[in-house]
Amino acid sequence: MAKKIMSVDDSASVRQMVSFTLKKEGYEVVEAVDGNDALHKLGSTRVDMVITDLNMPNLDGIGLIRALRADPTHRFVPAVMLTTESQQAVKEEGKKAGATGWIVKPFRPEQLVAVVKRVLGQ
Repeated sequence: MAKKIMSVDDSASVRQMVSFTLKKEGYEVVEAVDGNDALHKLGSTRVDMVITDLNMPNLDGIGLIRALRADPTHRFVPAVMLTTESQQAVKEEGKKAGATGWIVKPFRPEQLVAVVKRVLGQ
């Protein structure tokens, strides 16, 4: 059974690129436009991993990860940040919130796939 990954980004082109890259590798992908949309969709969908942008309207990536870690259903779902932010202080904030990993945009498709496989233990 294919692993299901949620891609959360307010940029349609980034969601499309992540989705295309992962589907090509056999993953199922659920898309969300921001943290609130992701939490809404996670209420009815189980995922194996979340890949989220940091800077989004309504609920940003760190807020989303904090919400995941506070929810017993999703507490242990790996959550990787995919963002243009690369400052150490921002990475530390993400780590404290419970981020599993960090990928800086722009990303190479093979880099994304490698991180996903490593995080999912494949």
